[in-house]
Amino acid sequence: MNVHRIGPTTLRLEHRALTVADAEFFFRLNSHPDVMRFTGEPPLGSVDEARDALAHYPDFEEHGYGRWGCVLRETGALIGFCGLKRLTDLGEVDIGYRFLPEFWGRGLATEACSACLGFGFDTLGLERIIALVMPGNAASVRVLEKCSMRPDGEIEYCGTRALRFVAEPGDLAGPV
Repeated sequence: MNVHRIGPTTLRLEHRALTVADAEFFFRLNSHPDVMRFTGEPPLGSVDEARDALAHYPDFEEHGYGRWGCVLRETGALIGFCGLKRLTDLGEVDIGYRFLPEFWGRGLATEACSACLGFGFDTLGLERIIALVMPGNAASVRVLEKCSMRPDGEIEYCGTRALRFVAEPGDLAGPV
């Protein structure tokens, strides 16, 4: 199995696996109330908790891919994450993303999501990718729509109601 610790590169972003050295960033992202508002997850409580989460993130070793940190090419700064996660309980591969609020509204989530979908289909050979989004998260729904993902009903996942979106290889509109 190929392990893809480096993900796609776009005009403005590079995607790479996060490491324990990224714990302060990961804590800042995953403890921010605006970022966590629509995740259905509790915020991280400390940098140590973030370090532990990063140290025990099994996706790359188990599946060959995961959620990549998004690095702004212009500055080298980590600004969020985007990538693929196998949801074994659903038998699906999910795309997910989070960005620091100061980078919202710039099209970066759409750019990252589109590139990661393309990577999933073109490099990994996936036949279907889903996204789960809370109904009130209009900005995230818009990102998925811009990436040519289509609504596919609602489900309850981890105790939270979510809209499901789906994409297959022929659905993508092309680079953003």
